[in-house]
Amino acid sequence: MGPRTQLVTTHRLFGSAARVFTYRASAPASAGVIYAVHGFRGDHHGLDRIISQLPGYTVVVPDLPGFGASSSMTQAPHDVEGYARMLDVLADELGLGPGTHLLGHSFGSIVAARLAAGRDFASLTLLNPISEPALESSQALLARLTSGYYALCAALPARIGEPLLRSKLFTDGMSLVMTKSADPAMRRYVREQHLAYFGGFHSRDTLAEAYLASISHTVGEYSRGIGVPTLLVGGLQDELGTPATQEALRSTFAQARLVMLEDVGHLIHYEKAPETAAAIRRFLSPLSA
Repeated sequence: MGPRTQLVTTHRLFGSAARVFTYRASAPASAGVIYAVHGFRGDHHGLDRIISQLPGYTVVVPDLPGFGASSSMTQAPHDVEGYARMLDVLADELGLGPGTHLLGHSFGSIVAARLAAGRDFASLTLLNPISEPALESSQALLARLTSGYYALCAALPARIGEPLLRSKLFTDGMSLVMTKSADPAMRRYVREQHLAYFGGFHSRDTLAEAYLASISHTVGEYSRGIGVPTLLVGGLQDELGTPATQEALRSTFAQARLVMLEDVGHLIHYEKAPETAAAIRRFLSPLSA
């Protein structure tokens, strides 16, 4: 099942030409609106498989400034605060009121949590929420090496730095590390998705700035200020959010439930999209009613 027909709009915010992709509900009547925030080095395409499983909802997915079809911001930093401010203003422009359901994946989970801590939503759904600092996790060495790699590529001449950051070898390496499925078709799908969209960043400086933000913060910095019903969906093999730290994170929310999926890590939006969407539907159904 493919994604629904999109309505694409452009919004000038903080110096960025931000592109927004809206998937209208295909059911006779919409069950509600979901405002979704994608992860680092992704764009709206990354949520396609989940969106296709939520036909009853209108889903609004902006490409974060500096990624996908959105240019970088010139009047705000590409960090958690900068993105949350931008998404807050964008929500006003789009007329997204307090009845809107907010969703974030990976780095987008941190940004969404920051946004939910300062703006009214009907609910919050976090996919692969960042529950422990990358620099203190089992992936600390990889995070430091990657941060240094991004900083080096940003400092090198463009003719050298750009190809390095968009290299097929680097992208394939990330796919190999992150994909847990043993299914060849799924592994091929993930690789193709990363090759198609992993290089869709606007500038090397933006990429380095956003990556530093992604490894320097967690959802837990904002969770105690969030009072709306919250759903956390994680992967049992996710190095960026172990079952223990996910449960600890859940306990910091006023009202939250945790669903942990088997045989998957940090790519539940690809590898476990039907199961993830089913968890979202179960969570949102009574709230929408």
